[in-house]
Amino acid sequence: MDKPVIVTVDDDPGVSRAVARDLRRRYGQSYRVVRADSAPQGMDSVREMRLRGDDVAAILADYRMPQMNGVEFLEQAMDLYPYARRVLLTAYADTDAAIQAINVVDLDHYMLKPWDPPEEKFYPVLDALLDAWQRADRRDSDELRVVGARWSARSYEVRDFLARNQVPYRWMLADSPEGAQLLTAAGEGDGEASPARLPLVVTGEGSKLVAPDTSTLAAAVGLSTAPATDFYDLIVIGGGPGGLGAAVYGASEGLRTVMVEQHASGGQAGQSSRIENYLGFPDGVSGAQLADRARRQALKFGAELLTARTVTSLEVRGQARVVGFADGGSIAAHTVILATGVSYRRLSAPGLDDFVGRGVYYGAAVTEAPECRDREVYIVGAANSAGQGAVYLSGYARRVHLVVRGDGLEKSMSHYLIEQIAQIPNIEVHTGTEIVGAEGDDHLERLTLKGPDGERTAGTEWLFVFIGAEPYTDWLGDTVERDSRGFVLTGPDLTAAENRPRNWPLRREPYHLETNVPGVFAAGDVRADSIKRVASAVGEGAMAVALVHRYLEKT
Repeated sequence: MDKPVIVTVDDDPGVSRAVARDLRRRYGQSYRVVRADSAPQGMDSVREMRLRGDDVAAILADYRMPQMNGVEFLEQAMDLYPYARRVLLTAYADTDAAIQAINVVDLDHYMLKPWDPPEEKFYPVLDALLDAWQRADRRDSDELRVVGARWSARSYEVRDFLARNQVPYRWMLADSPEGAQLLTAAGEGDGEASPARLPLVVTGEGSKLVAPDTSTLAAAVGLSTAPATDFYDLIVIGGGPGGLGAAVYGASEGLRTVMVEQHASGGQAGQSSRIENYLGFPDGVSGAQLADRARRQALKFGAELLTARTVTSLEVRGQARVVGFADGGSIAAHTVILATGVSYRRLSAPGLDDFVGRGVYYGAAVTEAPECRDREVYIVGAANSAGQGAVYLSGYARRVHLVVRGDGLEKSMSHYLIEQIAQIPNIEVHTGTEIVGAEGDDHLERLTLKGPDGERTAGTEWLFVFIGAEPYTDWLGDTVERDSRGFVLTGPDLTAAENRPRNWPLRREPYHLETNVPGVFAAGDVRADSIKRVASAVGEGAMAVALVHRYLEKT
């Protein structure tokens, strides 16, 4: 098989040769290095490689080039090789342009020239990017095809599941010529299908799935749904930041670790369009990118990640902690970390429930963003997730209306987000305002708002809700103590101590993540009185693993 290609483009011949030399020295045995001295020459090379069927792993382009700068070059090249890792080579004076390029071409990295020595400043970056490229699913995006209805809640759920699990797919409307042809080819009527038979999912191998449930869909696209064994050292329940942090640290420290996630890795944070206050990412990172990196990191250390499995029970059987699934199966372990996070609370206004997935969305719903272009969009919420969603959707919508029940954003939103929102002209903040009704035929068409000036009706097809937090803990029953809102109690918050093991130390700060059940810990947003931030959830996941080790040493 031909070697994959690393492409480098720089209009300075001396720099171009130096970059190619450094690349060949490190990667020449595994990759073919192709260099070009101009952007047009580089595009010609990329087009030829695409026609030949060559695989391009990474593209490095200098920012300052005549005729076509590095950002423009990468933007065109990504149309031909969407999975290639993209690196912009810049001088110190061009860092602002590089930061802007992150949003334009989803830049993977920018590097300042010159780098010396490359062993410290060049190779580690390329090593990480090439490793990520090797692990990525690089099937053409049209291999998996989804045919559905525009205002179908189930069609939205399937698209959202695929997108959040980083599964590429091609979306077609059932009433489009191409969608109708595929329905006919699949035997679903003469170019039409009843709503109950949608969406239709066609795999790259030609298998068809008619209105598949989530577990069937997950198995069909290659996600792991079945455990490799029935007993582990550690079961992590929930794949948000806390669960991913626990899975990474548990597996990296030699524990047989399995993480169980009902929907997609990343949890609520995985829906964030851009997180700008997470340590180590000065230019921001999307929730999906952060979750994907953490997922790959956990797999690298040997953790099992189960998707589309719903946990319904937790039992104590001697030294074993047994987790039951909705389908009747179960797994057991010495220890369990509860990291189920929270979900957005439902709005109770009349009519809204009728349009969930059909104009009303809980969370960012990034798959819907392109459909919002030049439309009026409404967002409910005053915390960071709502602010991030408003900033993201402002790049598509004609106007974004941020509906806030309180008198301002300062109590619940980070200062940097408030400043960003104030500087974006097409975001309008409505304080002291609530959604009190929704109307429409087959999808949302109108909202009724109640504000300081009374009630008014607003025409819109898009409402995104980011309010409150409801923990997913009802399945715990009476096994694990919870507060009145359902959040898991740990450490000093516990009211019962009869289940505490003999000679267990008094609960001090190092043990604040343990529940009333020995060997069962809680981390992240699901824990009562936790700080509802991505970084704190990751930290609690790591701390919980340290406590797992202490527990295992004592039992």
